[in-house]
Amino acid sequence: MAKELKNLTKRSENYSQWYNELVVKADLAEQADVRGCMVIKPYGYAIWEKIQHILDGKFKETGVQNVYFPMLIPKSFLSKEAEHVEGFAKECAVVTHYRLKANETGDGVVVDPAAKLEEELIIRPTSETTIWNTYRKWIHSWRDLPVLCNQWCNVMRWEMRTRLFLRTSEFLWQEGHTAHATREEAEARAKQMLKVYADFVEQYMAIPLIQGVKSATERFAGALDTYTIEAMMQDGKALQSGTSHFLGQNFGKAFNVQFVDKDNKLDYAWATSWGVSTRLMGALIMTHSDDNGLVLPPHLAPIQVVMIPIYKNGEELAQLDERFNALADRLRARGISVKYDNADNKRPGFKFADYELKGVPVRLAMGARDMAAGTIELMRRDTLEKEVVPFDGIEERIAGLLEEIQQNIFKKAKDFLESHIYPCDNYDDFKARVKDGGFFLCPWDGTAETEAQIKADTQATVRCIPFGYDQSNPGVDMVSGKPAKYRVIVARSY
Repeated sequence: MAKELKNLTKRSENYSQWYNELVVKADLAEQADVRGCMVIKPYGYAIWEKIQHILDGKFKETGVQNVYFPMLIPKSFLSKEAEHVEGFAKECAVVTHYRLKANETGDGVVVDPAAKLEEELIIRPTSETTIWNTYRKWIHSWRDLPVLCNQWCNVMRWEMRTRLFLRTSEFLWQEGHTAHATREEAEARAKQMLKVYADFVEQYMAIPLIQGVKSATERFAGALDTYTIEAMMQDGKALQSGTSHFLGQNFGKAFNVQFVDKDNKLDYAWATSWGVSTRLMGALIMTHSDDNGLVLPPHLAPIQVVMIPIYKNGEELAQLDERFNALADRLRARGISVKYDNADNKRPGFKFADYELKGVPVRLAMGARDMAAGTIELMRRDTLEKEVVPFDGIEERIAGLLEEIQQNIFKKAKDFLESHIYPCDNYDDFKARVKDGGFFLCPWDGTAETEAQIKADTQATVRCIPFGYDQSNPGVDMVSGKPAKYRVIVARSY
């Protein structure tokens, strides 16, 4: 086995350390020279590119168009929406000067004090303010609506404790921003985009979800409602994997985005925003991977099939090259991504371990005996099962197997999620069990005081008021003893 694999911490020993090691050892990302930032390596970025490509197409199917807005936002913009600035003020990185000059000692550069900006600029933590300041120039009549825009970009939110993909000061994401003529249209768009996220995460990432709406305490700063998709990691903690926000007219009023409606009256535009980020990479890793490394769903794997020749001499390699290259062409014609690794600087055993660590869904290996027998060895990464199968018709077998692996990975994660959702009405019972992980379906009186008490006592939070659960008789709040308004999902989270 490869040295990297031998040294991978077991999940049962230290789940957090297992995750941190796996991100690095699988060549996904590494810490950058700037504190709290990361370098996404080619293999990790290839996964993000697939996420980006698929989601981008789904957004455009709903009428959304891509735009790009500046990274720097005037400080005064953030002051216009009170809740918004309060929510992000502590996370903002501020540009105060626009020039450097040589140090008088000649050994470097310093900030030129004469180059102080008249108004400080904020490196975008999110773009509602700058986008809505621009929408004011675009929107004058109901005929200009809706405006459906999205941008793929980076943002900066200064974090004290960081972890690759899950929480970094700079991260990549998409942020959609739409403007509408009516409340109903805006609310429908916010819910529509949550469904786009949920369908993508379940169908492509093979991650089962709980969908719901956030509590007032947990919603996005400046939103009237925040809709969320919550995933459960293998340690039982929740990971907020995407959000869609109904912003009401807050930003329309803050930036004076008015339009003449169909009745020839002035009104303020209604807003939504929605986004997912490279945090999805963390969800992908922590939901499926095992003690041997990554387990990637075929729909997102950069390499779906890796082929490795086993040979003793150049003549055998030439024969294997011919067979594998022909097979690779047939698989690519089916839209399957293939890597044929005939590099002679690593032994087959090392390659096996390396591609296993990187989560390649299907591995094929062939040697001289296999050629003579007309067979090939096939291994599937999700179960680590190996079998020797006929070489003829292998491409049909692989095409079906990739879909089988995709479904098997999803089913395993869904079974785990469903077996770790616990109805709970007793607070002492909840406090004793929540530290071990899981989603607790609890009665809640809807007050911020009760929510704060749960967090102070257990470090768990109300993740959402879930859709799809009967809320007609939620019971009695387990903390306050008052009648409950909802059954909510409560869990510890990342």
